[in-house]
This record gives sequence, structure tokens and C-alpha cells, in this order.
Amino acid sequence: MSDISALESRITAALDRIRRGLETAGQGSETEMSLRKALEAERATNAELVVRVQSLQERQDSQVAKLTARVETQAAQMKALDAELQRLRASNEKMRSVSTQLRDAVTEGLRPELVEDAVKAEIEALVSQRAADATEIETILAELKPLLKEQPNAAS
Repeated sequence: MSDISALESRITAALDRIRRGLETAGQGSETEMSLRKALEAERATNAELVVRVQSLQERQDSQVAKLTARVETQAAQMKALDAELQRLRASNEKMRSVSTQLRDAVTEGLRPELVEDAVKAEIEALVSQRAADATEIETILAELKPLLKEQPNAAS
């Protein structure tokens, strides 16, 4: 990009010198005609460079937008995965607590509500584990889909 900017400023400077030369030269001379031709050539080159710079800028902007969108998507996926993992940890902690109480109750005498609490905690832990696994699979699939789309293009 800096090379293009440097070339553009050199061309602009050359155009200015040519313009000044044209202003000082008499009308109709061969020098003036050649300078006019050179000026037009420089203008055409300058216009081409401007179009190329704009094209590069648009391409860069689209790449940045794609990467930004991808980062935002991955951040949202990671946030969802983290939430599921936190839920799983809480559920497992509750299951451990209820299991400890159940173990203590078995040694002292079984109370029916502890068995019910233990079963509920275990079911909740299994549901949380399944949700965490599903979220993790979705995250992995989201990462693989762009790679699978690129795969046929790479083979070409």
C-alpha cells in the first residue's frame, strides 16, 4: 500500500511539473505536444492506480469484516459452551452433595426424600452433561463447516 501511495505522489508531482511546463511553453510547439501526451499518459496511469488502491481497500475491508464476524461467532459459541460447563459443574456438585447425604443416610437409616433428591440430582447432572456435549459438538461443527466448504476449492 505504501508503494502505491509513493507512486501516486510521484505521478502527481510529475503531472504538476508537466502542467507548469505547459503553462510556460508557447502554444503549438512540439515540446508542448509531447508534454501534453506525457501528461495524459500520467493521468491515465494515475487513474489506474487509484482504481487499484480502491480495489485493494475494498478487498481488505471485506476480509476484515469476515474475520470480525467469525471472531464474534466463535466468542458467542465459547460463551454458550462456558455457560453449559458452569451448569454442568453446579449440577455435579449438587449430585456429589446429595450422594454424600445419601451415603450418610444409608449408614444411619434410609429416608425416602434423600433417594428422590439423589435421583433428581443424577438426572439433572445427566441432562447438563448432554447439553454441554451438544454445545461442544455444535462448536466443533461450526469450526469444521468452513473447512469442509474450502476443501473442494483446494482440490481444484
